[in-house]
Amino acid sequence: MRKTILERCEATGLRMTAPRRVIADVLDKARDHPDVEELFARAGALDPKISLATVYRTVKLFEEAGIVEKVDFGDGRARYEDAERDHHDHLIDLTSGDVIEFVSPEIEALQEKIAQKLGYRLTGHKLELYGVPQKKPR
Repeated sequence: MRKTILERCEATGLRMTAPRRVIADVLDKARDHPDVEELFARAGALDPKISLATVYRTVKLFEEAGIVEKVDFGDGRARYEDAERDHHDHLIDLTSGDVIEFVSPEIEALQEKIAQKLGYRLTGHKLELYGVPQKKPR
């Protein structure tokens, strides 16, 4: 079973203050890709004493420790997700800003095939697709 963000922070020896614990919990429960402002709002709902500066410092610390990953979907907002989430790719809806996570065995196999054809062994990848909803036929 996957360890929580808090457990991984503690395992790496990070000093976990009360605000950091709240932020770790918020990140662990996030099923989207929150930016710092969204994390601040969610953490502030649990502990109004948490400052925006604390959230910024904490996500930077977690990122440097390899516990969360910063993702950039081209909208000027750094967003965050658990670095140990199962592999997935992203489809970004350019009209709404929604980020849809998906897994495609066909895409995974094609990427492996392309890398092999070019003489490489893949060690990882990130795929981000950008699109707009298609008009539904009448």
